Amino acid sequence: MGRVMTAAKVENWGDLYCAGKGLIPPEQVHRIEVPDAMVETGSTYLAMPRRLIEQLDVEKPFTTARARTTRGSVVSNVYGPVRLTIQDRSCNVDIAEVDDGCPVLVGQVPLELLDFVIDTKGQRLIANPASGSERMFDLY
Repeated sequence: MGRVMTAAKVENWGDLYCAGKGLIPPEQVHRIEVPDAMVETGSTYLAMPRRLIEQLDVEKPFTTARARTTRGSVVSNVYGPVRLTIQDRSCNVDIAEVDDGCPVLVGQVPLELLDFVIDTKGQRLIANPASGSERMFDLY
């Protein structure tokens, strides 16, 4: 299949809430633009290095979870929620912390929430063709 990369915007959900209530100005919302997030269907969460999580100024981790990695089982901090936007589609997700040497990983849960699939021939992320031109989710 090859490597599939995508641009993504990640925003602190708590800041977005406060901005929506008029408690902080919109320009104070912590956000980062990631030009080269790796689409990784073998991953479950949105995963980010700690240095980027710190830039988002999200609260301390709300839990830890055991994760399977290429180096074996590890315990990962879980933060959130954040708003993830890719190709003008947004969803709210939690973040799993990965080592600072790792890229941002867009896993299966955000892909499902955003209704994206991987075009293996074109090595790119596309809207799910089974949904037509609009985002769709399953309720069964």
